[in-house]
This record gives sequence, structure tokens and C-alpha cells, in this order.
Amino acid sequence: MPSPTLDPKSRSQPEIGASSTLSTAPLPGDSTHAGTALLGEDSGPKSPSTPYSTTTTPGLSRNPSFSNSSTYRDDASDDGSFFPPVDRLTMFDFLENLALPQRLEKLQTSIQQQTEKVRRQQARLKSTGQSAKDRVVDEWRRRLPTPDEQLDKYKKRMKESVEKLGTRWNDNKAVTMREKLSFISGVMNIFVSGYLIGAHPEWFHYWYTVQLLYFMPIRYYTYHKKGYHYFLADLCYFVNLLALLSIWIFPNSKRLFISTYCLAMGNNAVAIAMWRNSLVFHSLDKVTSLFIHIMPCVTLHCLVHLLPPTLQATRFPAIYTIKTSPPTSPEHYTLPQMLLWATCPYAIWQLSYHLLITVRRREKIRAGRPTSFTWMRKSYAPTLLGKLVLSLPDSLQEPAFMLIQYSYACVTMLPCPIWFWYRWASGGFLAAVFIWSVYNGATYYIDVFGNRWQKELEALRRDVAKWQGSPEGISGAVTPGITPRSNTEGGKEAKQEKDEDERRSSLDRIPPLDGGSATGVKVEGQGESDGNLRERK
Repeated sequence: MPSPTLDPKSRSQPEIGASSTLSTAPLPGDSTHAGTALLGEDSGPKSPSTPYSTTTTPGLSRNPSFSNSSTYRDDASDDGSFFPPVDRLTMFDFLENLALPQRLEKLQTSIQQQTEKVRRQQARLKSTGQSAKDRVVDEWRRRLPTPDEQLDKYKKRMKESVEKLGTRWNDNKAVTMREKLSFISGVMNIFVSGYLIGAHPEWFHYWYTVQLLYFMPIRYYTYHKKGYHYFLADLCYFVNLLALLSIWIFPNSKRLFISTYCLAMGNNAVAIAMWRNSLVFHSLDKVTSLFIHIMPCVTLHCLVHLLPPTLQATRFPAIYTIKTSPPTSPEHYTLPQMLLWATCPYAIWQLSYHLLITVRRREKIRAGRPTSFTWMRKSYAPTLLGKLVLSLPDSLQEPAFMLIQYSYACVTMLPCPIWFWYRWASGGFLAAVFIWSVYNGATYYIDVFGNRWQKELEALRRDVAKWQGSPEGISGAVTPGITPRSNTEGGKEAKQEKDEDERRSSLDRIPPLDGGSATGVKVEGQGESDGNLRERK
């Protein structure tokens, strides 16, 4: 019976009753042909008659996916076969499976090493941040004054405040000898002037001249030292110069006298209210300012209304001629004539002031040197007239100011004929102007001078309250480690305990005085002792 014929494609079933070449050929697992089997080479000669001689064991890859094998596919086939057949497995496949746990262990070790590395980096960053924080806290504590030093500062500041107040109240540095003499001279000036007006009016122009020669050098020196010497070119000083010329050099000039009288009884007298001149006896500067405005008026009042006619005719013929002239005489000056002749010296002064001060000293004025124009522009800026002048272009503000000043001078000269021809009207006008200056002086003593002392006393009271009161409401900078207690604690025992803790730690919570800074950083405008950084040894 013939042997059954096998399908040549079946390679897994050996031929029955016949020796197969596969069984006689060395296997790839043999030691002598292991290398060639791995490389996919044949172990012996191939016979063309042998059906299985052409089939060789494929080269097995070390990759578990068998990606290098031409027989097996990486992806799943239709029949679901992925792994190689059992008869194709070799010893190296088993060894490969045995090495898989080692790979997993190596991978796990690598993950653990990376985790440990990250943990060490986190610990290092945490340690660095903590050390930086500790350094900042140590530096802050090193610069922060101790509670004893803060208490010493409070004591020193309180002592200085009390000593300063006592010094300003009692010491000669506050009430100097010069101010005492000014007070005495101011009171005596009023007394002597009143006596001369009532008893010897013929001597009053001597008294005026002596005082003018005394006050003017002092005024020039003090104003030049302060940078106010441009005020010495104002109209009030020019009027005093005209008064000296009319009394001592040109007593026969009727036009000069009329001009002087109109400017003195008009512009100078009303300027006491406009410039707020005040009778402050201890201030030489204020007494001088009042003197140059009111004393020419009083002197001219004595010369016109209080001198005997015989002395007036021999000593001041211009005044006597005008006073005794009939209304129809050319010597009898009316209001238009007074305004006309008063305008001439005023125009000379205004042009000279504009050329010598406004034009030639323009750069210094722009640099900050004060003049009457700059003072008026600043003082009367909120008023309607000031807003009107400031609304004009810069080139027109000065001409507008000069025009307003001339209009003001003309308006103040309108009642001058009344003051010249009527004695009691002139005396009443001077009394009103003098009372106005006394009122300004009282305002200074009560409102300005008194409020200044009140502010100093209030500042001292606040310092005492800060020192004696709770420091929690004074400054947010407290000593580290002191936590403010809550105000919502209930119960009597809790309140007593809170008060006891506050009393014990009150010295520890006194805030520093270094300009409100707990670090002791120097602040601009403070003293060296309060602002410098200090280290505690």
C-alpha cells in the first residue's frame, strides 16, 4: 500500500516511516551550530530532492517583538497569531523571558533614583528658603532697637519737647533783648508821639525826622539780608523822601507839598489796611512798617492844622500860603489841581520803578526775588481783581498792575481836600487808620501768636499721649514675637489677664522713633542720630 502523500506546505508533521532531514540535521540549538542558527544560515548541504532541505530556522531576534523576523508580524493577524509557534522557540527565547524581571527591576531602580533626586532638590530649596528667611529675620532683629533703646528715645524726645517749650517761654533766646527793646520803644513811641501832638506840635517834624533816620538804615540792612530790598523802592518810601524834601529842603514849594500831602494822606494811609500793617510792639519789623505809613500823615497833620499861624508863615510858607488863600486865588488848590500835581511825582516814581526794578532786575525777579507786584499777585490771586490780572497774558500783567495801582492812588486821594481843609475830619481819619493798625496787632497777638503756642502745646500733649497710651494704635511695627491680643475676649478674668499681659509687655511693644520705620533706615530730613543704621553688639 503506497504511503500517503503529505502536503508539501505542512512542515510540522514529519514523514512516517522515513527519516526526515530535519531530524538528521543539526538543530540550531546545538553547540556546534548555535552561531549559524542565530544568523539564519544552513547547517549542512541542501539536497534538492529533500522537500525540507530548503527550510531553515529563521534568525530569532533578541527583541521580544520579533521585529527582525520575516516570518512573524508585529501586528495581530486575522487568526490572532502573534507569538511564534512552540517548535520555533529556542533557548534564547527562554533566557530573554528570564531577563524581563531584571529590566523591570532596573526601571524601578531608575524611577526611585529620580524620585530621590527630586526629593533632595525639594529639601535643598526648602533649606535655602528657610535660611534666607532666617537671615532676613535676624537682620531685621539686629537693626530693630531694643525695648530699652526705644524707651530711652521716648524719654529723650519728651525731655527735648519740654525743654524746647520752656526755652521758648522763659529763655532769652525766645524773648531776646532786641525784642524787649523793640517793645519798649514801640510803647514809648506812642506815648511820646501823643504828647508831642497835644503839647508841642511844632516839634513833631523833628521827632519824625529822627525816627526816620533811625529806622531806615535798620530796614535797609534787614531787608537786604533777607533778599527783600526791592521793597525799598515802593511808593511808601518814596513818599517819606518827598516829606523830607518838603520839610527841610523845599518848604516854599506849594506843588511839592500838595503832591506829598495827597500821596501821604491817600496812598500811604489806606495802605495800612491794604498791606495789613499791625502794631506789634515786640517786632521791630512790624513797628517800622507801620511807622513809614502813618508817621508822614501825622506829621503833615501837625504842620497843616496844629502849628500856630506865625510859625507856619515863617517856617513853612507854602503851607501858610495855601491855607490863607481865598477860593478864587490860584494858590487855592482844588481837587483836580491836587490830583494833577500829585500825578507828576507819582509818574516819575512809577517810570523809575519800572525801568530800574522791573526791567533791569527781571532775571532776578524771575529767579524768585520778591517785589510788591509778585506779593500782590500771590496775595490777591483768589480775589476777583487778582483773577482778572492773572487771566491776562504775561506781557500785559505788569502794565495792568501799574494801571490798577495808579487808579488806587487816585481813588484814595479823592477825600484829600477834606482832610486838608477840615481839622477834625483829618484827625478822625488818622484815628480810624491807627485803630485799624491796633486791631491788626491784636489779631496777631491773639490769633497768630496765641495759635502758635497752642499748636506747640498740642504737639507736646500728643507726644505725652503716645508715650503713656497703648502703642498698638501708634505704629504697626512691633517687636517680633508680640502678638496683639483680641478685643473680643469675654469675661472678667479674660479682661484682667489681658490688662496684666499688656502691662507686662508694654515696654516691649513701644514702636521705634526712626521716622516710623522699624528697620532704622535713614529718612530724608531727619537727624543723624535717628536715621542711621545701628547694629547691636
